[in-house]
Formats: sequence, C-alpha cells, structure tokens
Amino acid sequence: MADETNTPPRAARGGAMAEGAVRDRPDAAPAAQPERPVPVSAAAPERLDAASASSPERLDAVSAVPPERLDRFMRRAASAYYAGREPFGAGGDFTTAPEMTQAFGECIGLWAAIAWQAMGRPDPVELGPGRGTLMADALRAVAEMAPGFRAALRVHLVETSPRLREVQADRLGTAVRAWHDDLGALPAGPAIVIANEFLDALPIRQFIRRGGGWMERFVTDGGFTESPARDAPALPPDAPEGAVQEVNEAALAIRVATQGGVALFIDYGPGAGGLGDSLQAIAAHGRADPLGPPGEADITAHVDFAALGAAAQAAGAAVQGPMPQGVFLARLGLFSRAAILARMDPAHAARHLAAAQRLAAPEHMGRLFKAVCLCHPDLPPLPGFEDP
Repeated sequence: MADETNTPPRAARGGAMAEGAVRDRPDAAPAAQPERPVPVSAAAPERLDAASASSPERLDAVSAVPPERLDRFMRRAASAYYAGREPFGAGGDFTTAPEMTQAFGECIGLWAAIAWQAMGRPDPVELGPGRGTLMADALRAVAEMAPGFRAALRVHLVETSPRLREVQADRLGTAVRAWHDDLGALPAGPAIVIANEFLDALPIRQFIRRGGGWMERFVTDGGFTESPARDAPALPPDAPEGAVQEVNEAALAIRVATQGGVALFIDYGPGAGGLGDSLQAIAAHGRADPLGPPGEADITAHVDFAALGAAAQAAGAAVQGPMPQGVFLARLGLFSRAAILARMDPAHAARHLAAAQRLAAPEHMGRLFKAVCLCHPDLPPLPGFEDP
C-alpha cells in the first residue's frame, strides 16, 4: 500500500469518533518513553555445531540438554517473563500504544461500539490486556459517547499471568465478566476481539533452507541447533540456501471464522509475507538475546499479516486491511482527540500531541505497525477500513 500516513481524519463516522469531550484520565500525560524497538532482525547469531543436525529426541552431545523446538521455548519463556516482571512503561522493558496516550484506547473503544451495533451486540474480548490500560480508556470513552454499549457489555480477558490479572481487576473492576487462559476457554459464539501487540508475542516455528531441503530450528544452551523438518507446513520449494521461513499459529483466524464476530489486531510486521528472520528480544528498552535465559526478556517476532489473512479467508472469514497504523488511527480521529486533550491539559499539551505523532508518523510506529480486521463476510467495512 502506498504511504497514506498523513491522511487526515475522515469527516464521516471514523473521523468524528474521537471528537466528544471524554474526560481526561489521571495519568493522561504521556511520559517521554521510547516505543518498543522493532528491528527487522535482532536475533542472536547462529551458534551451530556438530550437534546441529542431531535428532531433537537425542540429547545434545555437549550439554546433555534435549533441544527444544523454538515455539515451545518461546511459550515457556513468555510464561516465565510475564509471571515475574513488570514489563510496561519507563521502568520496564517497553512501552505500548495505550501507555503513550489515552487517545489510543478511546479511539479503539468507540470503534468497538460501532462494531457492536453492526453485529448483534456481543461481548468484547481483549487478548493480552497488559495492565488494562487500553480497556479502561475504551470503557471511559464509550460510557460517555455510547452509554448503551457501556451498560450492556461485560468484558472477557484472555490473560495467563496471575499478577497481571490482579492489576486488571483493580483497574477494570466489575466490567470484567471473566478471565480465560486461552482462546479455547472463551464462550462459544460471536465476539468483538481486540488485540494490541498480542500476535507478535505468539510462538513461531522457524525453518532454514539447507542443501535443497528444510531444517527446523531448536534451542539448546542459548543457541540454535537444527534438525530435519517434521510435521512442517508447506514451505517454499525454491528458497535460497540459508533462507529462514517463519510460521505463525492460525488458531486466532480460524476461531473468528468459525465462531463469528470481528477481531481487530494491531501489531507490527510487513504487509506481505516473505522469507526472513525477525526473532528479537527486548529488555530495558533495548535489544536483548532472544535465546537467553527464559523470563529475562520479552521475545517477539514480526506478524505475517498475509498468512493471517489467508488463514481467515480459507476458513470463511473476510479480511479488512491490513493498513498502516497511522492511517487507521488518523481515520478514527486520533489527532482530533489529541488536540482536545491538549486544550484540556495545557501543561502537558506538547506531550499529548507528540504521542499522537509517535503512533502515526511513518518514521516511528505509523508504518511498520498495521491494523487488520477479520470479520463475518456480511459485515460492511468497519471504521478506519472504509475506502477513502
């Protein structure tokens, strides 16, 4: 897609969504924190040895530690990380969009209200809600601008960390109907699913081209080993030697297609899929070794939006987007809302306006981050995804 990041807010539904005088939140002034760095590849150098081609079932000849498939290592590392750390904000490891400005969550909340009206009023679900900041801002906005939506909804949160569940309960109170460990535990039926920087943290498998075939990467003693690919999905037959193919899980797309509803994903990655190693880790707002001790850093990978959309379409869903985050948020009224906040809070006006620019500017988060909506084929284009 051509760069449309400077597109002004639309004057129709999307452009007017954030115009109302929603009250300021106490911590509204965004701190001057760097957004989560998203290099194309921050993976540690490969450390392949004589055991690289060994079977994953056989103990490594040097360490006597069984190689662990990369996706399983990532899942274990994520569980340890979120169980024992406070990753968000200036004192943590990274800063996400809801922590930068309340305008982000307000725009997303009003987007959800319109989706709710269009699809039969199901409950919203947030995946990976962090400290509950996005949902708190969304609920405050809809309480004043879509009170019927606010009165009717009860939120479902997919969160595995007991510590973060406590934080979310303190912030969201009785708005939460239930917490769930995974998608499979959600009630059957349509839902409005919202996920900001959730897909990037899901485990991936990595395959590397070796000698005309494909090997799969495993982790042993802080380095990669390789084993012949087993139970692999379809992989490009003509990839060059040493090329890396990442494979993401498709369960989210299939769930939306089979159960109905809409899912809004905002995350980072290329619009079109391809070869490449995007595995990275973040700690203390800087790069870290993704194969280091589990729990010491936030491990992520770029989202393959093309594969996500293809999985959704194959299961019967429609795909709206992906489009650059900057375009999407501008159409929802991000800059209008930031200007209102600046007028309401003149002491921090520059911070409110700067936060909006960081979210939308192509040199910051506006281009690499994308928004995509998976939905029932009968739904019309939702706010932000209409043709200009």
